[in-house]
Amino acid sequence: QVQLVESGGGLVQPGGSLRLSCAASGSIFSRYLMGWYRQAPGKQRELVARITSGGTTNYADSVKGRFTISRDNAKNTVYLQMNTLKPEDTAVYYCNARGPISDSWGQGTQVTVSS
Repeated sequence: QVQLVESGGGLVQPGGSLRLSCAASGSIFSRYLMGWYRQAPGKQRELVARITSGGTTNYADSVKGRFTISRDNAKNTVYLQMNTLKPEDTAVYYCNARGPISDSWGQGTQVTVSS
């Protein structure tokens, strides 16, 4: 298992931006499929974005063009840049690391979009 620690959440006005970070332990971070998921109150957890070890990305339709996932393998960190935030983006955001025999989650960071 890899340990994941998210940071960067908070309260932001509609139209604003936030950048989430997820720092991972372990020496084989570069091999993991990394993802950001979110869960709003009363809803199921959903995939927001993910990035492969080779840098290929995919996004939920609801965030395409507004969010960008990236990774820095030298720092064992994955990022989620969120622009043009909407109230419906309000949720707890979770980092996920998926390896050949492991599936690890962070503790989550709250993102609230409200005026």
